[in-house]
Amino acid sequence: MIPETIPMTLLEEIILPTDWGKFRMLAFGYDQQEKMPHLAIVHPEIDLSAPVTVRIHSECITGDLFHSKRCDCGPQLDYAMKQILKDKGVVLYLRQEGRGIGIINKMKAYNLQDQGRDTHQANLDLGLAADGRKYDIALEMLDQLGIKEIRLLTNNPDKVKAFDHSTVSVVERLPILMDASVENAKYLQTKKTKFGHFID
Repeated sequence: MIPETIPMTLLEEIILPTDWGKFRMLAFGYDQQEKMPHLAIVHPEIDLSAPVTVRIHSECITGDLFHSKRCDCGPQLDYAMKQILKDKGVVLYLRQEGRGIGIINKMKAYNLQDQGRDTHQANLDLGLAADGRKYDIALEMLDQLGIKEIRLLTNNPDKVKAFDHSTVSVVERLPILMDASVENAKYLQTKKTKFGHFID
């Protein structure tokens, strides 16, 4: 939950050389002692006078770090990093593991999925929201970065709607489609049919 009276602030900034290229990494939060800040990976030559390519990526330890094949998060992050290198854009890395339910509940949901539930139903069976993520965090980060117009790299309609009535304008939605595999085909189908994602 975002504190209502405490503004998000820039906590620290570094230069981050990566396999994709060299970027600025900025940590944002509400407390100088924040242990899990939200992160912005920013191309050092970003041009704020034109629409900026932006990917809002929610943390996925299993996919991003361990390359789990149960989801498409790792490949999406890899694609996004390559795209922001090309377009001189930004990846906002939000600490919202497991669509906002946290890693332990995500593991519990995985066990339910192994029993036949899809990702939507597994969360509901745990008494949790099917998708509990909030994107006002991203709006605050973009405001801190001075970004007013974006080309949003997403298949998720909720991310597009998050910018309705905001100070940031989405001038274009860019698809981020990964190939399906045996392990994640049901996951991708659920994204399309139950979450309304723009997936062919």
